[in-house]
Amino acid sequence: MKKPPIILAAAFSVVAGLVTLSILFLAPPAQVRDWSGVTGDAERGQYVSRLGGCVACHTLAEGAGPLLSGGAPIMTPFGSIAAPNITPDRAYGIGSWTRDDFAAALLNGAAPDGSSYYPVFPYPSYARMSTQDVADLWAYLQTIPPISTPSQEHDLTWPFSQRVLMRAWKTLFFTPVEFQPDPKHGAKWNRGAYIVSGPGHCGECHSPRGILGNSDAARALEGGMGPNGKKVPSITAQALAQAGWTRGDVAFALFLSITPDGDSLGGAMGEVIRDGARHLTPEDREAIEAYLLDLPGTDD
Repeated sequence: MKKPPIILAAAFSVVAGLVTLSILFLAPPAQVRDWSGVTGDAERGQYVSRLGGCVACHTLAEGAGPLLSGGAPIMTPFGSIAAPNITPDRAYGIGSWTRDDFAAALLNGAAPDGSSYYPVFPYPSYARMSTQDVADLWAYLQTIPPISTPSQEHDLTWPFSQRVLMRAWKTLFFTPVEFQPDPKHGAKWNRGAYIVSGPGHCGECHSPRGILGNSDAARALEGGMGPNGKKVPSITAQALAQAGWTRGDVAFALFLSITPDGDSLGGAMGEVIRDGARHLTPEDREAIEAYLLDLPGTDD
């Protein structure tokens, strides 16, 4: 006796649903790096910490808290998330982590217990970081004073408070791939591209996001929503040119927070510059400018 079509359809839907759930939740994407022969340089790692914005997020503003002992909560459409203590304190920081734990967090958004981080921690961009930069940053973090301060708790609305959902989010939206230089461009342009798309994670604020918090790669740097719901402008080459930014303006602004029309960059961008971009070498600020403005003559 044949089974009614509706029963077959229901059975197929159940099986398809289970398969989909398995794909979404059981195998989020991850990358594996070769650490053989890689030794971290703590002094250079301090520079990487500025390059990656670690100080701005993981330290309370204006010296209100010890270095990297935890930052202020960041408001998102899903609730607030606080940057944790990343000092080498064993109880409240990352002192019990190994280098592999740290690399998994930075490159794959994975915690030591196997859970997934929320992408407010910009691991979708950090995933592009070089193995050497990760090793250097890890070496530096071992040298800072451990601070016994507990991290603030996240305050997320349900169901976003269920961290297991991040496994599905990563399967849908996360592509962990190390940055590869574009052979059509030279060293300076590619250095800028690496900083902007990797450790600098500019697109995390300057790109629009979907309803599930996923960055829209097809509209990278076209403007988005920054910390605490503030609108963030487009920084594509076309948008910057239309706003009057020319050669020298971007590098200058990343050092002194002054725009071409004499205005000052404050708020979250002011913190990014104060705690990060201002500490970069002139060459790196110029590389960022070369990439963002897509300047000719930077392919050497």
